[in-house]
Amino acid sequence: MNSKTKTFLAGISILIGTAIGAGVLGIPYVVAKSGFLIGAIHILLIGAIILLANLYLGEIMLRTKGKHQLGGYAKKYLGKTGSFFMSFAFIFGVYSAILAYLIGISESFSFLFFNNFNYAILIGILFGIFMSYLLWRGLKALKTFEKFGVSAIFILFILIAVFFTKKISFENLATINTNFLFLPFGVVLFALLSFFAIPEINIILKKDKILMKKILLTGTLITILFYILFTLVVVGFKGGETPEIATIALGPIFILLGIFTMFTSYLALGNALQDHFAYDLKYKKIKSWFLSSLIPIFIFLLIKISKYFTFTKILSIGGAISGGLVAILIFFMIKKAKEKKERKPEYSIFINWVVIILLSLIFVLGIVREVIVALR
Repeated sequence: MNSKTKTFLAGISILIGTAIGAGVLGIPYVVAKSGFLIGAIHILLIGAIILLANLYLGEIMLRTKGKHQLGGYAKKYLGKTGSFFMSFAFIFGVYSAILAYLIGISESFSFLFFNNFNYAILIGILFGIFMSYLLWRGLKALKTFEKFGVSAIFILFILIAVFFTKKISFENLATINTNFLFLPFGVVLFALLSFFAIPEINIILKKDKILMKKILLTGTLITILFYILFTLVVVGFKGGETPEIATIALGPIFILLGIFTMFTSYLALGNALQDHFAYDLKYKKIKSWFLSSLIPIFIFLLIKISKYFTFTKILSIGGAISGGLVAILIFFMIKKAKEKKERKPEYSIFINWVVIILLSLIFVLGIVREVIVALR
């Protein structure tokens, strides 16, 4: 295997490993409520928009000299205001993701070993401490564990296809509930988010920048296909009894594989958050590590004690607010990046103000809806 192939596979691993985490385990629950057809439409439409945004973000990086995280690109092209909103969206999104992973992993382990959720808080704290150690090791740990996580994702898909495809009830898939027409939006958006992994991909590409477009296309399309097939099998099998964390309904081996998918996403996003504090906000390593590793554990503890936010509620709010804001900023950044022409990119995607306004409006409406629902 030559170096370019290794780099390509490493890039796809980071992208898929970041995207397929807690989100995939929450999608079947919201799709079971709205109906598979409505859910599939959400996945395809939002997936197409995220693919376009990923390609725009990749082009922004290819047009820019130097290494930056998302906040750095926003500051360069949108000034201090853009940088502030990007930092807010990024930090809010990653914290939301890490909290969802801690809830998902802790409840999965508690159910796996004790057949209840009584030990979720203790397990979540211990797991968070373990992840803090890995995050201190940095990108080296990310490269090592991402490969295992992506392997677990495909093993999960193969096993589900083998054991549960024959158990699918098309009656479960035919259900449509328009009362929950927009329910999947936030969770699906969260599940498809991979913006935060792209700066890491840009770093590992080094002189192989030509691979950026291929990595983003392949990784995003695999993620979309995986979500549709995974949701089809789980909802087809469990129907209205689908739990918030989908793998809990499928048995021990699936719970373990679900934990692996959340684990790899946790590690990738934790690294990205740590780099954001270090590179873009210029914090010292110990402070960056503390904010990205230990603070989420304290927030997790508060959430579990209060019992207000559920697994899918965190996914939905985090996806709509963070994903929506980042996508909107990307649409405006690419316009500026094309005008500055700092570096000739390896590829270029069409953009104009009609596209920017139309796509931004979709995300604005999604954010408004989630905020209103959260305040009820």
